[in-house]
Amino acid sequence: MIYTKYVEIGRIVFINDGPFKGKLAAIVNVVDGNRILIDGPTTGVKRSVINLKKIVLTKFKIPLRVGQRTGKVQKAFESSGVVEAFNQTNWAKKIAAKEKRSKLTDFERYKVMRIKQLKNRIITHEFNRLKKAANKAK
Repeated sequence: MIYTKYVEIGRIVFINDGPFKGKLAAIVNVVDGNRILIDGPTTGVKRSVINLKKIVLTKFKIPLRVGQRTGKVQKAFESSGVVEAFNQTNWAKKIAAKEKRSKLTDFERYKVMRIKQLKNRIITHEFNRLKKAANKAK
């Protein structure tokens, strides 16, 4: 398996843990083997050092130099359209769906359950009809 995502300056990361959980940031500098300096001025992530275990590397990368200041990082973020591109990925869509589902009320969960039951009934009925027709053809 070939690795295509490296910890490098300008790599966009998704934060899994901590006060900035669920936000995007860019790697500005590598502190050591376990920690990096991140900055996400457009996503609300303050410039801070974070452990590599708390982030996930994305496929997106913006052109940055080592230790670039927040203003330049913001310009690079906005010009590249990384946030919009990330929001179009399946990963972001799954996160949004999971968040939406966790905020459902009891009645909304009940409605979802009933719709699923109806859909499954229709599928089962159609499957049995086709199965019966196939058995008659034999």
